[in-house]
Parts: sequence; structure tokens; C-alpha cells
Amino acid sequence: MDATTRQGDEAARAANSPRVRDFGLLIKAATRLEQRIDTALRRECGIGHTMFEVLIRLCRQPDEQVSQRELADDLTLTSSGITRLIDRMEEAGLVCRVPSPGDRRSVLVEPADHGRTVFLQAVAVHSQVVERYFVTPLARDDYVRLTDSLGEIHKALREG
Repeated sequence: MDATTRQGDEAARAANSPRVRDFGLLIKAATRLEQRIDTALRRECGIGHTMFEVLIRLCRQPDEQVSQRELADDLTLTSSGITRLIDRMEEAGLVCRVPSPGDRRSVLVEPADHGRTVFLQAVAVHSQVVERYFVTPLARDDYVRLTDSLGEIHKALREG
């Protein structure tokens, strides 16, 4: 067996390894679920999944105001990416920018009344898609184990 064939065999074994396969399944499932959610939110509410994520963050507490930097960190977006997103959301009447009382250089973002209305509609759509494709396919015990395990993975990634 020549070196090229041996390297090809090694590469095939690596590409088909359980860790690569299992992680690939996780990514594919998450990506497809996010696509389904995004499609449903756009069709039913006129917003994409990323805008929905911003509204989730802004609606967690009554009268919530969050800096764009915090939003960028929460959503793993660049500062220019979050600025463009908030620009579009502000133009759509979903959010408002307000001056930060503690720092004149900083601007806070809060949900607009229309944003709260759209968010409540979007939560219902999101819940239907998640129920259908994330919850229903699993037995109750499997679902609990999965979500517990995802929580542990998230915790390990935050700490590491």
C-alpha cells in the first residue's frame, strides 16, 4: 500500500469516527431546526430568528434595557453586526435606542411596544416549531436527559 492510499484510508476512518459523526448530527439537527424556526418566524411574524433572539433578551425583564455590546456578546455577533441588526430592528419599529444614564458614550436598546407585540406572536410560532421537531420526536425521559446534557455541555464551555 502506497503512502497516498494509506493517508486516504486514515482520512476516511477519521471522517467516519464516532466523535465526528455524533457532533455532525448535533450541528445538522441544530442548523435544520434553526432554519425551520427562521422560516416560520419570517412567514408568520415578519422577523428572522436572530431578531427573535434579540427580542428574547430584551423581554426577559419588564423595562429591560441592554447595551449593544451585551447583545453582541449574548448573540455572538460582531459589534458591526449587532449595529446593523439593531438598525434594521429600529427601522421596523421593534426596538428603540435610548441614551445610557450612566455613560453618555453608551446607548441602550429596549423593546418598542410593537416589538413586544411581535415578540409575543413569535413566541407562539417558535413554541410550535420547537414542540414539533425538538420535543415530540423524543420520549419524555430522553428529552429530559438531552436537555440536562445540553445544559452540562453549555456549563463546561462557559467554564473552560
